[in-house]
Amino acid sequence: MSYSILIVHNRQRPRVRRASLLVSTLAALAALAACTTPAAGPPQVAAQPVEPVKEVAEPYASTYRPRPSSPTAIVNASIFTATGDLIEHGTVVMADGKIQAVGKDVPVPSGATVIDGTGKWVTPGVIDSHSHLGVFAAPGVQGQADGNENVDPNTAQVWAEHSIWPQDPDFDLAREGGVTSLLILPGSANLFGGRGVAVKNVPAVTMQGMKFPGAPYDLKMACGENPKGRYGSRGRSPATRMGNVAGYRKAWIDAAEYAHKWESYERKRARGEAGEAPKRDLQLETLAGVLQGKILVQNHCYRADEMAVMIDVAKEFGYKIAAFHHAVEAYKIADLLAANNICVATWATRWGFKMEAYDAIEENAAMLTRRGVCVAIHSDDARIGQRLNIESAVALAAGRRAGIDISEAEAVKWFTLNPARLMGIADKTGSLEPGKMADVVLWSRDPFSIYSIAEKVFVDGALIQDANNPALRHRSDFELGQPDGGL
Repeated sequence: MSYSILIVHNRQRPRVRRASLLVSTLAALAALAACTTPAAGPPQVAAQPVEPVKEVAEPYASTYRPRPSSPTAIVNASIFTATGDLIEHGTVVMADGKIQAVGKDVPVPSGATVIDGTGKWVTPGVIDSHSHLGVFAAPGVQGQADGNENVDPNTAQVWAEHSIWPQDPDFDLAREGGVTSLLILPGSANLFGGRGVAVKNVPAVTMQGMKFPGAPYDLKMACGENPKGRYGSRGRSPATRMGNVAGYRKAWIDAAEYAHKWESYERKRARGEAGEAPKRDLQLETLAGVLQGKILVQNHCYRADEMAVMIDVAKEFGYKIAAFHHAVEAYKIADLLAANNICVATWATRWGFKMEAYDAIEENAAMLTRRGVCVAIHSDDARIGQRLNIESAVALAAGRRAGIDISEAEAVKWFTLNPARLMGIADKTGSLEPGKMADVVLWSRDPFSIYSIAEKVFVDGALIQDANNPALRHRSDFELGQPDGGL
């Protein structure tokens, strides 16, 4: 695989290669297993706490389990730990699906597979904190457009995981770019687009087989041009930005009322008093989960003034915004974002494709990082998702040209630890620390170089992608079923 393949991939007609249908199918089936239910999100930050609604068993539990692996050590490599360190001539030891040790003088366990990292670089697995793979799957035709429930401004009741097509060939191409985990979100047509879900980037035939164990759910919200343009053009609210905000506020009022109905019912039941339980409402159940701090808010928002308004709305109703996504004007309010501990997921190179993207600058990520904001470089696009390290390199270089000297050891967090942080999974992955998932990439050279290739990709310690071993280059059943036989 050459790096150029990652850049020229056409989403409308995915690149395919010849492979064995039987081998691929058996490999995909072997990837399935059972695991745990997603855990609750961070503690509630509400000024007026809302009592929990009735707990409902998770009906779509993860069946992901790590593939079999053996103890492995990458030695004599340059290692970005994503904790702010660069270890020259270092060693990473993986075993039992976890990082066991990282450092300069780390002993290699007897019997471990040893990979010579001389002249090469190691990072944690790349994490894409804003992806639509599987819900806007390739090929990009109407039959594959499942990311927007484009019928109402509030569709908080839908879940992106119910649209994920695991055979989307872009999952494979993202893995060739080092991506080991993704946050799959609904689109941004609506004020409330629905729930997002974290996945491990492994071949599977069901979404449950990819679902990240223990990750919290997310709620996708959207500001600005998208919702007001979509519904205003139909002669209904919202038609303006003030209509957008009115829609958010009404929904949160309804959600708080719903939560209190369940609170009252549970108190009566605890006293042994008979009573009929309130009827479940899937839309309000998701919103109430946000008010409880169980579901993270991922807020599509471009303009600085709108982000400031959304912070006020969050304070009015007592919920926490995990991150503003796209956020091309975030540099204008860096101190406000830092003070409210809100991350930013953004690009470096996308600019001017609509009015609210007009003030985008390549220095955004560097300026925010200098002011103490948690920054992630995301994709929102299948092609950018294959080269998040290079998108980060563009942002890093732009910052340096502006006099903001951020080290590569710090910037590597933009596509590793910080995405994990805003997704609520930084305790499990995102950095090379003992006890964390062994999601690891061995790069052919400095990952901030356009010439760098993700040579080997490990997910939970299992070698799942090897640029030098065609047998480990997975192709989906969809690709293998094409008339050209997967060439």
